[in-house]
Amino acid sequence: MDWVSQVFIAAVIAASLLQLWLVQRQIAHVLRYRSAVPEAFVSRIDLTEHQKAADYTVTKARFGRIELIYTSVLLLAWTLGGGLQWLDDAWRNLGWSPLWTGVMVMSSLLVIGELLSLPFAVYSTFAIEQRFGFNRMTAALFILDLAKQLILTLAIGVPLLWLILWLMYHAATLWWLQVWAVWLGFSLLMFWAYPAFIAPLFNKFQALQDGDLRQRIEQLMQRCGFTSNGIFVMDGSRRSAHGNAYFTGLGQNKRIVFFDTLIESLDAQEVEAVLAHELGHFRRKHIQKRLLSTAAMSLAGLALLGWLIEHPLFYHGLGVDTPSKHMALILFMLVMPVAGIFLHPIFSWVSRKHEFEADSFAAEQTDARDLIKALVKLYKENANTLTPDPLYSAFHDSHPPAPVRIAHLTSKIVAT
Repeated sequence: MDWVSQVFIAAVIAASLLQLWLVQRQIAHVLRYRSAVPEAFVSRIDLTEHQKAADYTVTKARFGRIELIYTSVLLLAWTLGGGLQWLDDAWRNLGWSPLWTGVMVMSSLLVIGELLSLPFAVYSTFAIEQRFGFNRMTAALFILDLAKQLILTLAIGVPLLWLILWLMYHAATLWWLQVWAVWLGFSLLMFWAYPAFIAPLFNKFQALQDGDLRQRIEQLMQRCGFTSNGIFVMDGSRRSAHGNAYFTGLGQNKRIVFFDTLIESLDAQEVEAVLAHELGHFRRKHIQKRLLSTAAMSLAGLALLGWLIEHPLFYHGLGVDTPSKHMALILFMLVMPVAGIFLHPIFSWVSRKHEFEADSFAAEQTDARDLIKALVKLYKENANTLTPDPLYSAFHDSHPPAPVRIAHLTSKIVAT
């Protein structure tokens, strides 16, 4: 076994152990505080609701632990276990061109990966979510969504893969720069096209009806200098009882979207405050910052791949005997998330910083008390734990823990 294989195995084990340790901390911490509602929430959330959130969190964490072990073993099976080499050999035996062989290897790997993860998706939806009263998905709708996702992924992904591999095979030494440009353009196109062309394939969107809420939202948008292509309510309740709100799209194709579950559970002032938070991301340019950081990281990653692709040890050390452009891309996509796990605290810190900034913006545009009431309702209805383990949260949570976030908003009330 060469040193690349040894380093890879050590990295997979280290990443898995780190995540398992964090999950165990989360489980122990949530159970430790299960018997009492945190003081800041005593008047807002009763003990039964608090314990439901604790049990939901612990159940998901224990299930996630099994899934983590499964995916780690699967990663080693695909690489050092010879799975990728077997798949590559099967397509090479058909005698197709290297370009189309690569496209089919990557496409079939995607399909197989979806099938291998299917039992976890089924159990999560029809066991865990069902047990805690969140699932509203029927088996027929689940299968239909799965078929749509697969068809859409292949319809969009196969041409994209073909273009990327064509550049890798035919472009000059700076092929990775051209691939980066294609990937960046594709990402922006999908960001623009998603609200108008892709999302409606899965959900129904209806324009928000006229009334007090719409008037409040339009006035808020005017104050914030935000223009959109419409304010829509999405039938999220068709699949889940969870509530949410977001805006999506680029340029003139931006849309504000509320889950119908959120509209039903919050009053007009609270919905306005939630939207003010989402608009805070827009006004503080968080979307642009995330796009730029993603573009920079993808450029650095492709430059690294441009160097690794010329080294036979990169392939052999990861269980591939027959080097190729497509296999280099596959290996890179499988290996990089392992290294990325150790960067999670940085990404989470940046995300939480953005959430604080968006909350501060919302407190400037609306009454912070309304956002606090809305968040507490969402914590309760989505069964979000109020007592996450601080270290686990720092690693994994894109939003600040509930007590920290409420305290931050409360300080805005005092300040104003």
